[in-house]
Amino acid sequence: MLNEKRIILMTKMASYEEHEGKKNAAIGNYFRSDYIGWQVLKSIISATIAFVVVFGMYIFYNFETFMTDIYKMDLLEFAKSVLTFYLWMVGIYAVISYIVYTVRYNAAVKSLRVYHMNLRRLADMYRH
Repeated sequence: MLNEKRIILMTKMASYEEHEGKKNAAIGNYFRSDYIGWQVLKSIISATIAFVVVFGMYIFYNFETFMTDIYKMDLLEFAKSVLTFYLWMVGIYAVISYIVYTVRYNAAVKSLRVYHMNLRRLADMYRH
């Protein structure tokens, strides 16, 4: 005979496995510090690439002004200001990435705990 509660639980678990379960299982395979560190590292690399592209576009857009003023400006001071801006941008981006990926990791682990709890409930339903 069919058990309605068991069918409902199995349907809910199958839906979870099909949609967000794969992503959460991939996240759950990492230790917390490994997952967050890897994601923050990827974010820092992305922020560096974005900074280089935007800075290059800025220089090319103002190329004539930049070339006429290059002999007048203090290049060391200019380099320090660009480096300072870069470090601020990457630092803020890294902190935001850390927060976002910490929240994602915690949500995935919590979701996986619920899934495993449902697996235990389903196993208990088959025993009784």
